[in-house]
Amino acid sequence: MSDPDSPPRELEGLKKALNANAQVVNIRLREGEYQFSLAKSIASFELELRFPNVKDIIKKLYGERRAEEQQFVQKIQTILKKMEKSGIVKILPKTRPWELQRYALTSFKFQDAEKSLIILATEDEVKKALKLSRSEPSVEHTSHLTLNRRRIMISLLAITTISLYAAILWTLIQTVVNETIFVLTFLVAVICSITLGILVSRNK
Repeated sequence: MSDPDSPPRELEGLKKALNANAQVVNIRLREGEYQFSLAKSIASFELELRFPNVKDIIKKLYGERRAEEQQFVQKIQTILKKMEKSGIVKILPKTRPWELQRYALTSFKFQDAEKSLIILATEDEVKKALKLSRSEPSVEHTSHLTLNRRRIMISLLAITTISLYAAILWTLIQTVVNETIFVLTFLVAVICSITLGILVSRNK
């Protein structure tokens, strides 16, 4: 199953990695060692059009419990950083500021420091992944849909915010003011205003 939060540019990067020739790297990718296991795990995610973060990778390889051990997570992140410097993986931009970094391979074939050819996906797996990636919406189409949704959301929030502030003004001119309704309406209006501001700033 593909990851619905993956931007189209990441799928394009995946296509390039699937079609890439063997990359020459300066670290060892021996089966049974951390670097090989991590690369193999990332490959298995990407063959399903998914881009894992460090905890996704750890859960797949070592289980849920280890993914909650901060010291072990940091150890794996250090190894992944070394692999990034060697050109095996790349760190993808966060889709949301609070999320963990996600990882992708630069290729599915490598020649490691021992001159061994490492192939992380069979020809059939590569063909299947490429077929899946081609069935995903195009970059332009997806970007257009995202922009339209954002504009609709901005319009709805703007109308809601204006209506709420109008309701607040109407409440204030009444002889008797219901304090509970006034406070709740004001709080909702403030939340809508903040959300509207964030969406407008992202739309620029």
